[in-house]
Amino acid sequence: MKKLSLILLIFAGSFAASAQSKDETLVAAAVEKLRASMISGNKADLESVLSSDLTYAHSSGKIQSKEVFVEEISTKKSDFKTIALTKQSISVTGDVAIVSHQLDATTNDGGKPAAPHLNIVLVWKKTKGEWKLIARRAFHAPAAE
Repeated sequence: MKKLSLILLIFAGSFAASAQSKDETLVAAAVEKLRASMISGNKADLESVLSSDLTYAHSSGKIQSKEVFVEEISTKKSDFKTIALTKQSISVTGDVAIVSHQLDATTNDGGKPAAPHLNIVLVWKKTKGEWKLIARRAFHAPAAE
């Protein structure tokens, strides 16, 4: 009986550790909406997940405001063909969430194909019940990752 209780306790603990909180689930959905809208270029969807105070930093060091970022994505000046996100982690503290993941994409900016492999850190803030991206920082991931 003690063995069964111990197994059930371990199982319950591992399930609780892997279960996402409601906010983590909502943040994950916002990340997915951002990913999809960066591929589609849908301006309304993109704007819906971005804070007006967005600071969007590229791996090159270039920093964009919300307005500039939305313009480049929605006009396909920055043209993502595919985006795959892996190794994602989400940490929520109060009304702030930190998301990190690896991004592998195919792009065609100005007719120049590329395949960026980046590590990304996103900062989300819950405002009026909705998660909005307030900051993004990208840096080159080591080739072996």
